[in-house]
Amino acid sequence: MINEVLRAHAAEVEKNERPAPKGLAALRENGVFALRTPQAHGGAWAGVETIARRLAELGRACPSSAWVAGTCVTSKTLAGGVFDRSEKPEFFADPDALFCGSGVPGARGERVPEGVRVTGRWPNVSGCEDAEWAGLAVMVDGAFSFALVPTAELVVERTWTAAGMRGTGSHTLVADDVLVPAERIAGATPFTPNDMMLFASTVLGPVVGAARGALDVVTAMFASDRKPFMTAYTRMGESAGARHWLAEAGYLVDRAEHAMLAVAREADSAELSPADVPRLRKVLAEAGQDCRTAVERMLDLHGASGFDRANPLQRFWRDVAVGSRHPHLNPYLAVENLGTALAG
Repeated sequence: MINEVLRAHAAEVEKNERPAPKGLAALRENGVFALRTPQAHGGAWAGVETIARRLAELGRACPSSAWVAGTCVTSKTLAGGVFDRSEKPEFFADPDALFCGSGVPGARGERVPEGVRVTGRWPNVSGCEDAEWAGLAVMVDGAFSFALVPTAELVVERTWTAAGMRGTGSHTLVADDVLVPAERIAGATPFTPNDMMLFASTVLGPVVGAARGALDVVTAMFASDRKPFMTAYTRMGESAGARHWLAEAGYLVDRAEHAMLAVAREADSAELSPADVPRLRKVLAEAGQDCRTAVERMLDLHGASGFDRANPLQRFWRDVAVGSRHPHLNPYLAVENLGTALAG
């Protein structure tokens, strides 16, 4: 199974600060990188619920690898929407190619007869060391534009030093007077509410998966001969308090997953309006908070040994702590925007 491969190499991902080659191969072979390749080019163009479920399941084994897969989903969605005009675009020649990207307009472009010459920097580009294509926001003549560039034409500056999601390799991409042909750069249209829910799901999915992975670790502890230290109990399950904490942690993870999937189904079933966005963003932000609270309960159960570097629980904890604080899941802005919408 793919998760067995990812789980076996999760420590390697953390150590090397990038996805493991065998993990990337497993993701590719199992169609993960083709989830959002258009069907006309050999991909699945999967719906939001399918993508959220898949990323959550992958995140249960290796959140960083799932995060990189989610970035691929986002970048291919933009590529499919902006550039999929020709019968066989070169960037979709391999439906299983890994894409990365950034929606931050970190570069400016100068028009030339052959296309646009681009110079600039894009920080926090997950998976950029292993991706074949990068979808990048560029300002051209004052207009927000989107360019597709082979990563071989860009320079990677290793700037990612976050405590969590360390294996995402979210470094800085640099372009120095890179020529982008006219057919691979175009003005970007505003994201639809459905797109926004998809993009948010690619962030929340790995976080929910990481919380589920942490629950796997703690549940296994209850099945072992581990006992609460400095007590007369012989097993964790003998403690009513421990059972209560375990139940609360499991409930919170379930609630986060159910909320994520409910938003995904709503995005799949109908065209959302801008008025739907504040409500749904609040749901997703709360799901991220539920994941954080759940993992804190699990660490209380496990005790200080849960922070040992060899213990996967501390890795899940750090990944949830960092991933759940992505702008798509910002809780105070979600409250602010929902309140503004309700107040008219």
